[in-house]
Amino acid sequence: MSAPPAARSQARNLAGFVLIALIWGSTWLVIKDQISVVPAPWSVTWRFSLAAVAMFALAAVRREPLLLPGDGLRLAALFGLFQFNLNFQFVYASEHYLTSGLVAVFFALMLVPNAVMARVFLGAHFGLRFVAGSLVALAGIALLLLHEYRDAPAGMDVAKGAALVLCAVMCASLGNVLQGTATARRQPVITLLAWGLTFGALGDAAYALVMHGAPVLDPRPQYLWGIAYLGIIGTVATFPIYTALIRDWGPGKAAYNGVAVPVVAMLLSTLFEGFHWTGLAVSGALLAMTGLLIALSGRKTGG
Repeated sequence: MSAPPAARSQARNLAGFVLIALIWGSTWLVIKDQISVVPAPWSVTWRFSLAAVAMFALAAVRREPLLLPGDGLRLAALFGLFQFNLNFQFVYASEHYLTSGLVAVFFALMLVPNAVMARVFLGAHFGLRFVAGSLVALAGIALLLLHEYRDAPAGMDVAKGAALVLCAVMCASLGNVLQGTATARRQPVITLLAWGLTFGALGDAAYALVMHGAPVLDPRPQYLWGIAYLGIIGTVATFPIYTALIRDWGPGKAAYNGVAVPVVAMLLSTLFEGFHWTGLAVSGALLAMTGLLIALSGRKTGG
């Protein structure tokens, strides 16, 4: 006897949740190499230009429409600005000052603005357990920041990195909530993402031209493979799944993916970046994850 549709849908969502955590946990490490030679805005531009082309190709293969109505294009432009332009410009800039694992930990807190904005703009609800868990998580992040201040090389501006990544979190959260609106739900997922990536890449290119001049591309195979991994695996293979989670679970619950992503990212940072697990770092990570799990266990969590 086959499982009921609701159970199959939930199993599919959970599988997608795990897959996204594994992939996005690894992308932080790849991003670190992307800022080694090429100005970060140009690396972001190459990533999302490739992703936009691939997403349109995916839409064509799936025989989804390649055009959006006027309201869909306006939403794609706004969503693309926050999600694929401002968000990632701040992320790449922050990795000049923080380890990739810590940047990922900050993104675990995205469930807080996701839930709050989902409540304000989409009428979703969250309970006291969510608030309590978020406060515990914030305490954990504070310990991790203290660890970074003590362990940071001379001249590294950890406070600046933290400010940049928090700006990225807010932009990403706005992008998430926009995907949960009624207008977004009327649009085909792949087509909406393709146009969002297009507008985002155009914004990235404009910013890169103004701030860094003519286009720069690193010919190293490692860099080019990184662009391909981030554009195809880290974007085209994951954002359709994440958008489906937002539509099925709501922006608040979908952001719980941030619970698992930092674990993957910090383990990889330990292996490849020399991240040192002091007692303070371990305590902060455990406290952050505990708080997020408490928030996850609440029944009403912002959608």
